[in-house]
Amino acid sequence: MEGAPVGGRVGAERAERLYDNVFVEYGDDSVAQLGGAHLACEQASQLLAKAIEWGRLAAYLEQSTRYLRYDDRPGGRWRLTVPPEIAGTPLEREYEAFATRAFETYGRMFEPLAEHFRARHPKAPEDPDTVYRATITAKTCDVLRALLPAGTRSNVGVYADGQAFEMMLLRLRAHPLAEVREYADLMLTELRKVIPAFLRRVDQPDRGVAWSEYLRETREATAAVASRLLAGAEEPTGGPEVTLTDWEPDGEEKVVAAALYAVTHLSDARLRELVRRMDDAERAEVLRAYVGERRNRRHKPGRAFERTGYRFDVLCDFGAFRDLQRHRMLTLEWQTLTPHHGYATPEAIEEAGLADAWHRVMEDSARTWSRLAEEVGSDVAQYAVAMAYRVRFVMQMNAREAMHLIELRSSPQGHPTYRRVAHQMHALIRDVAGHRAIAEAMRFVDFSEVDLERLEAERRADAKRRAALEDRERSNLRSGPKVPNGA
Repeated sequence: MEGAPVGGRVGAERAERLYDNVFVEYGDDSVAQLGGAHLACEQASQLLAKAIEWGRLAAYLEQSTRYLRYDDRPGGRWRLTVPPEIAGTPLEREYEAFATRAFETYGRMFEPLAEHFRARHPKAPEDPDTVYRATITAKTCDVLRALLPAGTRSNVGVYADGQAFEMMLLRLRAHPLAEVREYADLMLTELRKVIPAFLRRVDQPDRGVAWSEYLRETREATAAVASRLLAGAEEPTGGPEVTLTDWEPDGEEKVVAAALYAVTHLSDARLRELVRRMDDAERAEVLRAYVGERRNRRHKPGRAFERTGYRFDVLCDFGAFRDLQRHRMLTLEWQTLTPHHGYATPEAIEEAGLADAWHRVMEDSARTWSRLAEEVGSDVAQYAVAMAYRVRFVMQMNAREAMHLIELRSSPQGHPTYRRVAHQMHALIRDVAGHRAIAEAMRFVDFSEVDLERLEAERRADAKRRAALEDRERSNLRSGPKVPNGA
């Protein structure tokens, strides 16, 4: 873990004085937005990465398990986090033995699955070997990553201001997992090297410590009440992958009124009344004007689309959840990862004749989870759950964010699972909520059938590399050969 310096000692001393004058004496928390830092958070489990990325007001860049092979052993060890709660106990040996079997199965399956994809998708004559190899490797990694346990490590880059880091650390220090709490202390140590003034309250007993304790107490109290009041309540396993659980029947009417608000001098209530009297064609006319001619998915309508929203209950594999969780501006909450909801088996695994090995890893994962859950609790047991197992989470968003998420996550290079989730969300907005005009405005939802998700992206990247090389060569030709001084 490392921080990027933002100034010398003089700057740090001036920041300290500013902090004392404004933050401490006047209580203006926003002054902590004036200083930021980069952190490289390395060797983080998938559970730790998701805990770090929970906060909205920061920038995150996560190493993707879609494009990195996990069948090597850097330093003689698998890329695996051992939960501190079981370190040095017989449970550690059981957990590591399971993980070794999972990683070794991953390695044994890699080449047969890659060969299956090569046979199914022969190289096009116009594609360079580098593009084809990268595409096949990405496809193979994409499928096999779900074999790996949630204890698998990756790296996360973070940029945030002092205020966002403070709130992140307060939350991480109250987390039920020891890895997360210990990592928060490491982050605090590094951050104090570059923005010490903005993190003074984090470990003060009457400030940050009390705030973290409040978060811990409310989490534990809510869990206790839920355990008592919902005892015996059961729900069938499985169920729909995506369910629209809440929406506003008059949501489109509200969006139309909001679209008119900034270009009139009428009150919100009066606009609602007038829009209610419009017929469907008139309301559609307003929305067509407001949305305009979108030329690509980055052209988004304004904040009127934030006037209505949707709440989706999603049940999909943890691997796809990791990507959907990155939409932090919406409201997203997830449940503890367990084997209870079953797991996904990609079609390619069946087609390549690798299903038996896949199922053995899943059964091994469930057994190891059960041992850990019995001995140290379900929070710690999450480390042993393979990422093919499903997790339940809720995503609540306004229509503007829904447009962004659905269009982005349905793009051809996306993972098949979250593409499917995006397609279902779009259909639910249109058919269940009945917001057909809003759904129609999402013009860049991609429904194309895609087999090699990364092929077009690799082609574009290769074209950019070739163009850059040609530009450099032309530049060298224009500048001519360099003549040594004195020649």
